Amino acid sequence: MFVAQFLQNIQNVQNAFAPTSRPAASCCASRASRNVSRKASRLWGVLACAFLAAFLLGCEEIEEPKPWIRVERPQMLFTDTTLLDSYDKGVLNWRLKTAYLERWADKEIVTVRPVFVDIYDSIGERVAFLRADSGSLDMTFTYVYAYGHVYALTPKGASVRADSLLWNKKDNLVRTASYVRVVSEDGDVLQGVGFESDAQFDNWKILSNVTGIFQDAAKRMKDEDKRQAEAERLSNPPSSSSQAVKPASSPSRKAPPRGLPFRPKAGMP
Repeated sequence: MFVAQFLQNIQNVQNAFAPTSRPAASCCASRASRNVSRKASRLWGVLACAFLAAFLLGCEEIEEPKPWIRVERPQMLFTDTTLLDSYDKGVLNWRLKTAYLERWADKEIVTVRPVFVDIYDSIGERVAFLRADSGSLDMTFTYVYAYGHVYALTPKGASVRADSLLWNKKDNLVRTASYVRVVSEDGDVLQGVGFESDAQFDNWKILSNVTGIFQDAAKRMKDEDKRQAEAERLSNPPSSSSQAVKPASSPSRKAPPRGLPFRPKAGMP
């Protein structure tokens, strides 16, 4: 509606500048009038286009600002090397190293990835090592759950591989119900379902479906038999006391029956 009214006003202005018919006009005056009319028409045409373009640009739809959206973020977030230490009566039990740590406000669980854990003995010596893709633990360090390509190295040199391992502070044991594979320090391969160990991975066992591959089994069995025989020989030495030899007894003479005279044989004194 506004555009139509605007164009009509321009047309009225053009009509006002248009030359009118005169009964007696000279050729020069008519030509000058036509030139002025043409220039005015062109000028108003340019102005009309400019005003129309400005009007159309001003009528473009203005985007309203989008409402503010709340983005949930963790309460605690570390994206650099972070260390977590666990102590028992002033003695360092384990130290966890990770590159990413987060904790949400409504949860007491801390999520870390990856997981690198150094395990220490009662005198503070590093005795075992564990690594995994990810892990979780609570703020009071009552448990540590490692999962994803878990690998542990025991004090004696055996390696443990599993899908997950869970350490519980209450009994200080490491467990899993998943498949586990253990390579001993002698190169033996044991595998099965379920695993249980102390926190230092010093004493461990596979719970069920155990199968294994043993290196040089025949030679090791012979060596074991020799060690057992030597141990038995040392524990039961032969007696050093010799038995007393009885002296040879002289032939005895039989006494004659009662009531019969004794007659010595020939050659007897």
